[in-house]
Amino acid sequence: MSLINEIVARAKANRQRIVLPEGTEERTLKAADQLLADEVADLILLGNPEEIKQLAAGLNLANIGKATIIDPENHPKKEVYAELLCELRKKKGMTLEEARKLVVNPLYLGCLIIKAGDADGQLAGARNTTGDVLRPALQIIKTAPGITCVSGAMLLITKTTQYGENGLLVIADVAVTPVPTVQELSQIAVCAARTAKAVAGIEDPKVAMLSFSTKGSAKHELVDKVVEATRLAKELDPSVKIDGELQADAALVPAIGASKAPGSEIAGHANVLIFPSLEVGNIAYKMVERLGGADAVGPILQGIASPVNDLSRGCSVDDIYKMVAITANQAIAAKK
Repeated sequence: MSLINEIVARAKANRQRIVLPEGTEERTLKAADQLLADEVADLILLGNPEEIKQLAAGLNLANIGKATIIDPENHPKKEVYAELLCELRKKKGMTLEEARKLVVNPLYLGCLIIKAGDADGQLAGARNTTGDVLRPALQIIKTAPGITCVSGAMLLITKTTQYGENGLLVIADVAVTPVPTVQELSQIAVCAARTAKAVAGIEDPKVAMLSFSTKGSAKHELVDKVVEATRLAKELDPSVKIDGELQADAALVPAIGASKAPGSEIAGHANVLIFPSLEVGNIAYKMVERLGGADAVGPILQGIASPVNDLSRGCSVDDIYKMVAITANQAIAAKK
């Protein structure tokens, strides 16, 4: 069974309530129809019900009626959610009148539905920017305990089965935080280990903190940053198996790991790779994808208390299908 099939199977076995705020977007509706047909998740579509029904009919979608459809402009809990938003943001000076205006925004409404316990996760971005998707998530759902930054992990499925978890690697950050602080880098490492378990099904994440140095082979403040981030990550979650600083070959290749970092349980066996900056991570995964023929799935946002994921505006129907299943897997893990 492929990794994506495993992710879908886990979602089916423990169906979660996933909000799709872009309920009138064509690709979203097509993906929703297939997800509902396959019983992957219980979907909440936000948008004008009549418009959604007309669009579904025009696209010959037979399963949209199985979704819960909520009209942001007119639904029974509109005032309840406005009061919740006002309470959450009152220290920032938000008034109830301002909250009433914001709750008709589907991206805010979706996060409020989750915060109120009426849904488990959200997926958007086919029409909206990353900033617009993340802003309400951080204001309403906020970050997970002990975490202050959001980051983006990628599932890298390679043909080199001798590395990682039979060729599978989880890498971060590739999407959100350009130059993480030492504290943020440690949090990204811990979150990526959790993503490896929750989404990739890696039962024993082994996290390598990457650098251009292995165990003091080079001296530089950037190396010191990775060493300190490794120490802080161990403090943040002592259960995470983590080591650094390691060069990429020392992290992945057993013989090189044994030579450069003798005694390390991570060196040569890493299945989670943490890049020192977004620049490095983004360049690296795109090169492996194009030159090495790897499949990259994501980015998967991590660090938010309940899962909220962001799509590329160029996403396909299949991308949305996969990301709903991934969001559901994160939601399942968040309840454990």
